[in-house]
Amino acid sequence: LAFIHELLSLIRLKTHKTYHAATMNAVITAAANQARQKPVKLSHNQEVARLYRKSLKTLSSWVIDRDIFLEEATILRSRFDSERGCSNAKAVRLLKEGKAELFEFTHPDPYCVPFMPGGSLFMRNPPPPLEICFPDGDIPADAPKHTLNPDMSVCTPETGKVAVGSVLVD
Repeated sequence: LAFIHELLSLIRLKTHKTYHAATMNAVITAAANQARQKPVKLSHNQEVARLYRKSLKTLSSWVIDRDIFLEEATILRSRFDSERGCSNAKAVRLLKEGKAELFEFTHPDPYCVPFMPGGSLFMRNPPPPLEICFPDGDIPADAPKHTLNPDMSVCTPETGKVAVGSVLVD
């Protein structure tokens, strides 16, 4: 709270053209450090589970055929299971080596689910407006009462997202 008061006083000083940039930067940095979330400390089991899951996702980017993927996934699982119950020092070393190996085999163009952002089907076929579906104006009672944006989010004036005008799609 003291940071916020100091920040506000510096902003007031800024309007009078008598502030110092170094002090302003120090206060903003201190406030950002205080508000920044600390990284979550994961247990070893959680880190291994995340490494295994990321390894499977990377494997699915490299292997197209489902049968080959299942064979390679079984081999990957056996590699993880063979080292289960090892000493702590070996577990830390294996986890570090596994992350390095995952980084080494990361696909340059990873597979993305088609209808998710970055996929080829994302925003391809948004539903047409109800006025087009029911030109006579007889809209059923169970029809959705909201309009969707091209990114399939609900149009709300509060967020400023409205499906009016031109839309730039990357």
